[in-house]
Amino acid sequence: METWRIVRHMTFTTHHALVNNVDIAYWHERSEGAHKVLVCVHGWPESKRIFSRVVEPLRDAGFDVVVPDLRGFGESGLAADGFYDVVSHARDIESLVFDHLGYDAVVLVGGDLGGPVIQELALRNPHRVERMVLFNSPLPMDKERMAGMRTRPPVEVMDYFIRQGTDAAALAAELDTEEKRAEYIGAFYSTRLWAHPGAFNPDDIAWHVEPFCDAQKLRASFANYESAFDATKRVEKPLYGRNTITPTLILFGTSDHVIYPDFDLMAATVFDIHDGPIRIENCGHFVPWEAVEEFIFRTVEFCREN
Repeated sequence: METWRIVRHMTFTTHHALVNNVDIAYWHERSEGAHKVLVCVHGWPESKRIFSRVVEPLRDAGFDVVVPDLRGFGESGLAADGFYDVVSHARDIESLVFDHLGYDAVVLVGGDLGGPVIQELALRNPHRVERMVLFNSPLPMDKERMAGMRTRPPVEVMDYFIRQGTDAAALAAELDTEEKRAEYIGAFYSTRLWAHPGAFNPDDIAWHVEPFCDAQKLRASFANYESAFDATKRVEKPLYGRNTITPTLILFGTSDHVIYPDFDLMAATVFDIHDGPIRIENCGHFVPWEAVEEFIFRTVEFCREN
């Protein structure tokens, strides 16, 4: 396995594009003679910063790398239409990479909320999404194919999901100072045990939390959870379901206490053509931050396959 240089808190030039009437911020690192384009989609409570440690090595390995902030996250703007559901996010990425940047085909990378977004994109664009790299992400349920698997995380870690999905306005009102918002988001990188213990030091946490200190951005970030409970919060029903044609690399950070205990086995039933699942020990929810070398090695090798 090659050794990759890990740089903490690296940032890149931020570009902006008006996409679907939303200001979408993104990094775009080009590799001379690139043979594939990697589009890396973050989850919650994240921004494009979660990929900051892998962008340069992926570019240097011969890939163009596009890393957007989803609408309402990071440096991107709020949505004029008020929608922050999976389909709206997928449409934004679709317009950014195919229309604005002009790529014909891409490889999609995502975890957490980014996972459903790239799954939706692949189903919407089956001939333009060449491959996917998926880690620690929600999955469509299939009771028959997933029979006997552990398909629910512990109930005690689901309180945030229910509160953000059903009582978002009141929660946002409680978090009425930057300090309270920072403390709330910071827990997901530390005491809530999403990450492997020690994966984020206090400076790391503060950097990832910073975009959520904005009250409007934090409130917007809850809206996708609301869309899981309320159909009126969705611009349309997602295609979200089994994928029979897109080759998918499945990675699983096993220290994650918020995702399904059998995520790896479940994902293997969702994607008919898959590499792995590959279990990554001593790594939790935030795979491209916590397991940089493993993530890069697996992604590069997978994308170089015929």
